[in-house]
Amino acid sequence: MTITERIFGKDATLANPAWLCVVAGVLLSLIGVYCIDVGSQMTAPTVPGDLSARAIKHLVFLFAGLIAAAVVAFPDYRKLRFIAWPVLGVCLVMLVFLLVPFVPSSIVYPRNGVRAWINFGSIDLQPSELAKIAYVLVMADYLRVRENHRTLLGLIPPAIITAIPMGLIFLQPDLGMAILFIPVLFAVLVAAGARLKHLLLVVALATLTAPAAWPLLKPYQRQRVLDAYYAFTDQARVQTATSTQPETARTVLGAGQWGGYTDAQARAVVRYSRLPERHNDMIFAVVVARFGLVGGLGVIALMALWLLGAMLTASFTKDGFGRLLCVGLATFVFCQVAINIGMVVGVAPVIGLTLPFVSYGGSSMIALWIMTGLIFAVAVRKPNTFAGPAFHFKD
Repeated sequence: MTITERIFGKDATLANPAWLCVVAGVLLSLIGVYCIDVGSQMTAPTVPGDLSARAIKHLVFLFAGLIAAAVVAFPDYRKLRFIAWPVLGVCLVMLVFLLVPFVPSSIVYPRNGVRAWINFGSIDLQPSELAKIAYVLVMADYLRVRENHRTLLGLIPPAIITAIPMGLIFLQPDLGMAILFIPVLFAVLVAAGARLKHLLLVVALATLTAPAAWPLLKPYQRQRVLDAYYAFTDQARVQTATSTQPETARTVLGAGQWGGYTDAQARAVVRYSRLPERHNDMIFAVVVARFGLVGGLGVIALMALWLLGAMLTASFTKDGFGRLLCVGLATFVFCQVAINIGMVVGVAPVIGLTLPFVSYGGSSMIALWIMTGLIFAVAVRKPNTFAGPAFHFKD
């Protein structure tokens, strides 16, 4: 028995595509450390200890995330089916706790009007990040052996499972995080063999009834959506202060041109442009300012590499639970990347989504590395030889 088999089990192999996720995640995280420092201070550090406080924290979050990834990668991921529902329940309790009005602000302090973090002293926890993982685990467990989702009425239970965490996150109100659950639901349903005609019918009905949800949005959320539309049709009607974020970001993006600025020049451009959220939502603009369009495309390529590793893992495994787990996690990351970059370049409304691995944030970083660890756990274990193809239907 090899060392790999002793650690991961007799069906384990280290030659797997999940290493693409690990390599891409590490490189993106290190790029994030550097770009957070570029956006935080005017002078370049001469030694690692001279990094800005946020950059150092981001580096600490990276190491904590790697440990978390290792912790979830070693056990057999298939055992997570037995704790998926309780874990989601704990996450839902935390999401409800965030909405309790009489909780002291020292514990739940709204940021930009959003009650999304629980304060544990020097550590802030964002339950919605953990809820994403728990949700995918539950959906993978629910759909892995069922076929009722291949009927129209059978789509109702998955929709209810999705609506509960999504609704609680929407009430924070965190519109950006909440809407991520919709494409993930459709992705895992497609991967589980749901009929496309049923899903297209649901999409058509949702499109027709979407205007009814307009009054549920906060005034500033409605204005952000309108601003994103007016940015292409009538610039004079762009009204909110948040519209300056993509405008300033596009200015910084354009300044980077093909090859970007030197370190000192990039720091000056980012600082004097007064780019909002340059360590967070708008960090992609910092990347392009420093490394140019080539660097921006490089970051996108690394994101694609992470997604490729996740989807190859999903395609290689015969285990239905593992396949849906990889598809759901990959869809969360893909949609977040697409929306964040769309926010920066001005083709999507500013809805507060960060750039995975690169943007500053402890809960996000650790959650992303847990996702990576779960994908690795699926990839490292060979499917059972007696297993047939997952979700194989004649139609």
